[in-house]
Amino acid sequence: MCRVTHPLTNMKTKNQFTLLLPFLGMLVGLWLTPNLADAQSLEEYLQEATKTNPGLKASYERYQAATERVNQVSLPDPEFQVGVFLRPMERFMGIQTADTRLMQEFPWFGMLRTQKEEAYQMAQVAYFEYLEEKNQLLLQLRSTWHELMLLQGQNQLTQANLEYLKKYEDLALLQYSAGSSPTSTPTPFLNPISNQATARETGGSQMSQMGGSNSASSSPTTMSASMPRTTMNAGISGMSTVLQIRLQIKELEARLQQLQANSELLRIQFNQVLGRPMTAAIQLPETWEQPNLLLEKQEYLDKILQNHPMLSMYASENLALAQQGKMAKLEGKPMLGAGVNYMPFTPRIENGMSMGGDDMVMPMVSLSLPIYRKKIAAKIKEVELLQGATTLKQQETENDLSLSWAAAFRDWEDSKRQLALYSEQVALIQQQIQLLETSFTTGAVSLLELLQTQQLLLEYQEKQLLAQYQGHQSLARLEALFSTTPLN
Repeated sequence: MCRVTHPLTNMKTKNQFTLLLPFLGMLVGLWLTPNLADAQSLEEYLQEATKTNPGLKASYERYQAATERVNQVSLPDPEFQVGVFLRPMERFMGIQTADTRLMQEFPWFGMLRTQKEEAYQMAQVAYFEYLEEKNQLLLQLRSTWHELMLLQGQNQLTQANLEYLKKYEDLALLQYSAGSSPTSTPTPFLNPISNQATARETGGSQMSQMGGSNSASSSPTTMSASMPRTTMNAGISGMSTVLQIRLQIKELEARLQQLQANSELLRIQFNQVLGRPMTAAIQLPETWEQPNLLLEKQEYLDKILQNHPMLSMYASENLALAQQGKMAKLEGKPMLGAGVNYMPFTPRIENGMSMGGDDMVMPMVSLSLPIYRKKIAAKIKEVELLQGATTLKQQETENDLSLSWAAAFRDWEDSKRQLALYSEQVALIQQQIQLLETSFTTGAVSLLELLQTQQLLLEYQEKQLLAQYQGHQSLARLEALFSTTPLN
C-alpha cells in the first residue's frame, strides 16, 4: 500500500528531527565518555570511616581493654594478720601482747606463665573480632557507595529519557496540529524506564558477619529494568498519541522523585557510617571506574582460608582454651606458702626478778591440699568440649567462606558476561540508529521507528549500568572476604 504524507507535516517533521539530532548524539556519547571516576575518593571515605565510626572505635577499645588483662596476671596478694590481746597473756617467755603474721602464697610452677598466655590469646580473639567488624564496616560503606552510583546513573538515564519524550511530545503535537498522525506500520512502542529499575531499598539487610552474602540475592536482580512495553498502533489519532506520551512523562517524573528519595536515604546512611552529620555533602564521580581483580580465582580462596579474621579468631580461641586446660590441671597441684610469725613479749616479774621479754620470730610455710578432684576433672572436661565446639565452628566458617567466595565469583563472572553482551547490543543498536537516520532523511522510515530504536538503546544502557553495579558489589564482597587490614 502506498503511503501518503502531508507535505507540511513531512517538512515540519524533518525540521523537528534536526532539532533532535544534537540530543540523540548526546545520549549516544553519554555512554562513550571515558571513565573520569576518582579512585581515591572512595578510599578516602574508607580511611575516614576507620577513624570516625563509633561502633568500630568501641570495638577497638574492647581490644585494648583485653590487652590489659595480660598485665593483671601476678602473684596473690600477701596476707598480713595482726592480733592484739585485750588482756595480755602471760607465758614463760614473758607477757605476750600481740601476734602478727605475714604470708605469701605461690601458685604451682608454670601457672603464671600459663595465665599470661591465656590472657594474650583472648586479647588476640578481641583483635580479630575488631578486624572482622572493620571489614564489614568497609563492605557496608562500599555497598552504599555503589548503590549511590547506581541511583546517580539511573537518574541520568531517566532524565535523558524524559527529555527524549518531551521532544517526542512536541513532535506529536506538531503532527496533530497539522491534521496528521503517524504513518508507519504498527510497531510496539517501548515504555520508558520503569520504576522497577530503582535502586534496592536501603532498609535491606547488611552483609552477614562472615564478610558477605552467600546467595545470589546479593546481585541486583531486584533492580533490573524490564521496561514494560505498550503498543501504539500507527492508526491511532494524534491526540491519543500525545496523551500516551504525557502519561509516560508523568511516570518518569514520579520515578525521578522516588530515585531522589532513595538517594537521600542512602546519603544519610553513608554519613552515619562515617560518623558525620546527616546532611554532609558526598562527592560522587561522574562514572564508575572499571573494576579489576587483584588475584586469580583460586588465589582468592587460598588467601581467604589463610588470613580471614574469623578463622584466625577461632585459632586464637583454641589456643586460649588449651591454656585454660593447662590452668585446670595446674589447679590440681598444691599451692605453696611462705611467711613469718612475729610475737612481741614484755618481761614478766617473778619473785622480784624480770623474766623473759625476748620477742619471738617464727618462719612459716604452708601447703594447700587440693583433695577435691571432681571439680578439677569437670574443668578439664569443660575445656575439652569447648575446644571441640570451637574446632567445629571453625570448619563451618571455612565452608561458609568458601560458599561466599564461590557466590561472589559467580556474580563477578556473570557481570562480565552481561557487560560484554550489552556492549555488543548497544553497538548494534547504534549502527541501527545510524541506518535509520539515513533512511529517515529519505522518507523511507517514520520518526516513530527511529525514536523507538533510541528507546531500546536506553533500555540496554540501563542494563549495562546494572551489570556494572553487580560487578562492583561482587568485587566489594571479595575484598571483604580476603582483606587483612592492619591495626591502626
